Formats: sequence, structure tokens, C-alpha cells
Amino acid sequence: MDKLSQSAQKNTKLLLKGLLLLLMGMECAMAQPHIPSTPAGKTLQAWLSAFNSGSRDRMEKYIATVDRRQNLNGMISFRGSTGGFNLSSIVRSDPLNIWFVVKEKNTATHAVGDLLVKDGTPPTVESFGLRALPPGVPPMIVTVDSALRHRVVDGIAANLTQFYVHPAVASQMVVALRGHLKAGAYRDVSDGFQFADRLTADLRAVSHDLHLQVTFSPFRAPPQGPPTAQQLARMRQQLQSGNCAFEKVEILPGDIGYVKFNGFMPPEMCAGTVEAAMAFVANARALIFDLRDNGGGDPAMVAVIASYLFDHPTHLNDLYDRKGTATQFWTLPSLTGQRLPIQPVFVLTSHRTVSGAEEFCYDLQNLKRATIVGETTAGGAHPTSGHVVADYFVVAVPFAEAINPISHTSWEGTGVVPDVKVAAPDALAAAEQLATRDIQKAPANQPPMRVQQLTRSTQSPGTEAALRRQLEGWEKRQPDYKDLGPGLEEVAFQQRARLQATITRLGALRSLTFVGVARDGSDIYDARFTHGGLQWRVSPLSSDGRVPGEIFKPLKGNGVRQ
Repeated sequence: MDKLSQSAQKNTKLLLKGLLLLLMGMECAMAQPHIPSTPAGKTLQAWLSAFNSGSRDRMEKYIATVDRRQNLNGMISFRGSTGGFNLSSIVRSDPLNIWFVVKEKNTATHAVGDLLVKDGTPPTVESFGLRALPPGVPPMIVTVDSALRHRVVDGIAANLTQFYVHPAVASQMVVALRGHLKAGAYRDVSDGFQFADRLTADLRAVSHDLHLQVTFSPFRAPPQGPPTAQQLARMRQQLQSGNCAFEKVEILPGDIGYVKFNGFMPPEMCAGTVEAAMAFVANARALIFDLRDNGGGDPAMVAVIASYLFDHPTHLNDLYDRKGTATQFWTLPSLTGQRLPIQPVFVLTSHRTVSGAEEFCYDLQNLKRATIVGETTAGGAHPTSGHVVADYFVVAVPFAEAINPISHTSWEGTGVVPDVKVAAPDALAAAEQLATRDIQKAPANQPPMRVQQLTRSTQSPGTEAALRRQLEGWEKRQPDYKDLGPGLEEVAFQQRARLQATITRLGALRSLTFVGVARDGSDIYDARFTHGGLQWRVSPLSSDGRVPGEIFKPLKGNGVRQ
């Protein structure tokens, strides 16, 4: 009986082992779908091999021979944030076009890709789209037919007419788009990614606006609105896995701090990464910010990083919407760490430097706080908001324009012209030479300025009284600007009609409550009125007793008590 029992146990182990090997084999087979031996399939294989290798040389060769539109440093950075891709499935395959799904190695994120190639030896990329899929959502095969083309054009036209920052240009784009549609210019385009690319090109041909873009998603785009807790958690995970776009921080010979980052990510998620990077270079005698591969991002993060370079409240930039309403951006009154207000600063640029990265350059250049070294930047200055059209398409519509408080214009369409013009690959060496020269001119052992850490939890003296006087003045239709600093006073006067209309619509002030201190050191107040509410952020008063900066926004739920 014991021998039979032992034999049974042995057979069971062999059976389980065989089953385990079978399952492992099935998993491997499922994890490695067959890539067809077509021009599109061969190109997909070439991209995956080069991208997943992590090798700069292999990526450079791929770009040179297969897809010249790719940027090497951008590809390397993307590889670092994703960890590479595993091919999950082939969705659709034609000789020159292939749809596929990949999964990031660093996260659980899946993405669908659409690759269109031109046959040759080797085949070359005509267009390549890659879109992240919401969790659990499979890609859909969407055929762009005549009815869908009309719906997309109608939806884009409506959103441009309602939201685009320059109404006259919006009208011109709508006329051009409808003209192309009527002439049959899109008749042969049945692929969503390619249709989005064509629409983007035609809109930019009229507006020359680099931020204006149409994108396609092979799934029904969710309604636009505030992100859910799940979406915020996924975004935070993705940002952290990519180190919030910070690629390298080091001290170069001669005590020169070097910070390379490729995006200005939201401060509420990435402020800690910035603090760590700036702490590492806090004792440097000169700073180099490398923005040659920086695609921009959140203007609030532009203000955070710029704040380390000034020791006094500094007006950086303004955004004006199509109605003339301004949002001001100032340096932060409080930081955790050390400011470097006197160290020479150099910013490296390329023709790929765009959007918020350009603002960082433009702000510092106009304030004479940095020397820009490299190439003229891309020239995109308009922030956007996304609008879903016809279920599967999103149009990013620029709704405001940047107006610098010193130049009274922006870099839109022109780019930021560097102070020292050199080819982008040579910019770092040129900046190092300039920094070394400036260090040699400066006094030795120049200490960085230490900043008081943000430790208070109570309101800054005078902010509540100043805000209450402002609100009472607007309520009486007798606004008094004496509590506002020079820049803020000018903006409030320019926008007095809109401000008056907002306060009048809300009715009488019922309460003004201090709710906390923001990360930037400003005081947060909830102002509740008869018909709604506003949340105000008020910077601590300057030495002359006036408010240097403040912003407001509607309270969630419009602030109405239930």
C-alpha cells in the first residue's frame, strides 16, 4: 500500500510538472503572437527590436533607415519610461498597414498602434500612431466612412467656433476644412489615425498653430471632465515610473549643475522630484538646464522651477483667453530648499523644444536671468483643452494665448531665438564654456541663498482683510485697487467688467473662510455667496502691504450649499 501510495504521488508530481510546462508553453505562445512577414510586419518587428534593445546605436540606425521622423533622444526617453514593450496581439494586418496591441514592461498599460509603411528595401514609415488603452478596454476596428467624416468635420468646426483663441482664424479654418471635405480630399481615407493626421495638417496650414491637433482613439473616448481617482492613480504611477520626465542630474567639472528633463509635469504629482533635483545642484556655482528634448507641459510647473532662480516675487507670464480674461503666473513666495538667485543660468534648446519649455526659456530670457544656448525653438505658445468629436476623435483646441509682461508678446509662431546660436548637439559644450567663464569672474565661495521652509499652517497676515475689502468693493460696484500690487492692479483694471459680472451674478458675500496654505505658499480661501462660491489663492503681502498675486476659480459644485 505504501509503494502504491508513493507511486501515485510520483505520478501526480509528474502530471503536475507536465501540466505546468504545458501552461508555461501556452503562456509563452500567447505572449509572442506571430508577426506577419509583410512590409508592415517587418517594420513592426524592426521597431520593437530597436526600441526594446535600449541601445542608442540600434535606435539611431532604425531612425536613419526606417523612420526619419523619430527623434533619437525622445525615443530613448520613451524607452526609459516604458521599459520597452511586449507585443500582445495583432489586431489587423494588411501588406502596408498593421494594427497591434503592446503592453508596457514597466506598468500594466496597454497601447494600440497603427503603422503605415511605404514598401522598399527596407520599408519606411509613412505614419505611426500609438495610443494608450483605458484598463480593460479592447481596441475597436473603426472604419472612417462618409458619414463619420462629416460628423468629425462638423464637430471640429463647432469646437473651433466656440473655443479657439482667435475667432477670425477659427472661421478661416472651418471654411478650409469644409472646402476640403466638399472637394473629396478625404474620400480615400478610411483609417482613423491617418484621417486625424490629415485634419491636423490642414488645420495647421491655416492657423500655423502647433498646439492645434486632432487625434484618433480606437475606442469610444470617455466624456471630458475631471479625472477620476483611478485615472489620477494611474497617471501618478506612470509619471513616477518615468521619474517625472527628469532624465539626468549631475555636477559637471567646475561645480556646474546640470539638469536634463523632458517635460514640465503637474506640481501636485512631481514637486518632490523637482525638489530632489534642485537639492542635488543647490551648491553649484552655475546651472545648465537641458531642454533640448523637452515637450512642455504644465505652466504651474514652469513657475515652480523658475522660482528657484529668484529671491523676490517675480511676474513670469500671463495667459489671456479669447474674452480677455487673464491668468497670471508668478514665482512662488515659499519653497522647500535653496534658491539660486545669483548663479549664472544657461538653458539648452533645439528645434524640438516646445510649449511650456519655450515659456521657461522666454520668461528667463526677458527677465535677463538666463542665457539661451542652442537652436531656435518650435514656436508653440497656446494652451489647449480637449474636446471629443464623433466618439473616436479628440480635437485639442488652443483656448488662450501667452502674453509676456515685459515683451507684451510671445514666442507663438516665431520660437525663442537663442542668445548663443549653435547646433543642438554642440549646445552643452558651448554652455559649459560660458559657465566656466562666468564662474571665474564671480567671487569665490559664493554661498547659495537659503530659503525659509514652508512650515506655517495659518494664514499670512493681512491676506484675509485685503481679500475681503476687494470682494466688498466689487459687491458695491466700487472696486478699489489699492490693495493690489502693480501688475495685479493693472490686470484687475483691464478685466474689471468681467470681474464685476462674476461677483454680481454670485450675489452677496455670505462667508470668507481660510482653508489652508497651498504648496506655493499662497493662502487658500473659500468665498461663499448667495448663488455660488469661489476659491481664492492669495500670495502673502509684499513689503509695501499689497497683494503681489492672486487667482480664483469656481468651487466644486459651484459652491452652493445644499
